[in-house]
Amino acid sequence: MLFIAPTLLLLSVFAVGPIAASLWLSLRRRLPIFGIDEFVGLRNYLTLAGDERFWHACGITLYFAAVSVVLEVALGLGLALLLTGRDGWGRPRRVSGWLRVAVLVPWAVPTVVSARIWEWLYQPDYGLFNYMLRASGLAGAPASWLATPWSALHAAIVMDVWKATPFAALLLLGGLQTIAPDLYLAARVDGASRWAVFRRVTWPLLTPMVLVVLIFRTMDALRVFDAVYVLTGGGPGNGTETLSIYAYKTLFQSLQFGYGAAQATAMFLLAGALALLYLGALRRSSGRAAA
Repeated sequence: MLFIAPTLLLLSVFAVGPIAASLWLSLRRRLPIFGIDEFVGLRNYLTLAGDERFWHACGITLYFAAVSVVLEVALGLGLALLLTGRDGWGRPRRVSGWLRVAVLVPWAVPTVVSARIWEWLYQPDYGLFNYMLRASGLAGAPASWLATPWSALHAAIVMDVWKATPFAALLLLGGLQTIAPDLYLAARVDGASRWAVFRRVTWPLLTPMVLVVLIFRTMDALRVFDAVYVLTGGGPGNGTETLSIYAYKTLFQSLQFGYGAAQATAMFLLAGALALLYLGALRRSSGRAAA
């Protein structure tokens, strides 16, 4: 207890304290511009339950998280298998160090810079994507990638997948490198195919790390703000407005601090519930692996 006391103290000051302050603020109606500050109990949450804009933002957030995380884990697993230095039967193979560095470049670029780069790529008149479509003859008129809610949302998902896939690949690569080569050798001696080796050896032993990646990436995707805000600003027509963006607009544009804190608390509870589900799955997976 003595050794972990400093860590617990820091967590209390920098995590538990602000969370408790936000919870207390969510129980108040605070509008500083009008000098209003009163305790209202659960009124903000009751208002939230009937707020169609909140539920729309919740749906956008969950869809964004589900699609982006699935793609990031799938692509990250492919990259990790490519970079692991083993072939499908676990035999060593040469992998260029430059390739590993190049894969990590998107993760090293700040999110705001990445969003601005992709905004230029999506630009209707001078963007690279429309230039390539015109040059290949696939499209005559420029495509407006960010002009409709559907296309803008999926454009943001593509950008997030490009940015976060290296992170998933890095963690999964670490998981792959902990698998003993003797297991692959035994499978190869038994005449197992590459698919059988992956299904019977690699995937069961990699599942705990996959769940860790899912936890990290889902938490990040649920609180996505800067990537979408820089790229679309939540538009068009609130079509890409996530929970973080809606809470930000409520807090810092409408200056409804109590209601904005309630939105932030709801987002926190959603992320916490999903994290508990993942942790339960991780414990079961670790137990099966140990058995």
